[in-house]
Amino acid sequence: LDLPQRMHDDLGMRVIDLMTETLPSWEPKYLDDLRSRAEKHGCILTNLKMNQDVDMTSADADERRRSLDVYKRTIDAAARLGCRWVRPAPRGRRPDMELLAAGYRELIDYAGPKGISLLVENNGGMKDDPEAIPTIVKRVGQGIAAGPDTGNWTTDARDEGLKKAFPFAVTCDFKAMQFGPDGDHPQYDLERCFRIGWDAGFRGPWCFEHFNETLDGLWMGFARLRDLLKGWMQT
Repeated sequence: LDLPQRMHDDLGMRVIDLMTETLPSWEPKYLDDLRSRAEKHGCILTNLKMNQDVDMTSADADERRRSLDVYKRTIDAAARLGCRWVRPAPRGRRPDMELLAAGYRELIDYAGPKGISLLVENNGGMKDDPEAIPTIVKRVGQGIAAGPDTGNWTTDARDEGLKKAFPFAVTCDFKAMQFGPDGDHPQYDLERCFRIGWDAGFRGPWCFEHFNETLDGLWMGFARLRDLLKGWMQT
């Protein structure tokens, strides 16, 4: 609940993405309180990532129905928070495209009247397939957009995957692991990921995902990412 104030006061940033694993409560009072604090401090709750352990592309029809029901309850929570997007998480194997598209369309029909659209991210079996995001967006049609994650690709697929995803993107998970002692990012080239999106005409939001062993280190990492992007945007 303190995040909106810290985002605004400490970092001068205002866009907050959420995921289901980080919400300690689904009670209406808690969700209303979080939304109220975000609005009070000039922040926007944008995307609720639906990371539940369900599979809407399962071969089992009962599991597919259970998954969609779980996602619909999550969409209700996202609407209460004022989010504009939700993102299901196809797990593990490469999804059955027909089942995936059918599931997305049902969720789009449910979420649309609540002012919420669906996102597709390169996770699960899509991480090594640069064509996955555009294929799904085109297959599903209206009501879906891309939310590429710069870090979720396999090394061989990252550049091509981002090039193909950014034309469909409305948000980006700009992911950074730990920074090196000289401020470098040894896992992959963050600026190159940014340039691919910028050259494609994407202008944000760039939502930081960052990992550090301490809260202070995490906050310093967020500030570093903020400053890097500000500099890159000016060149």
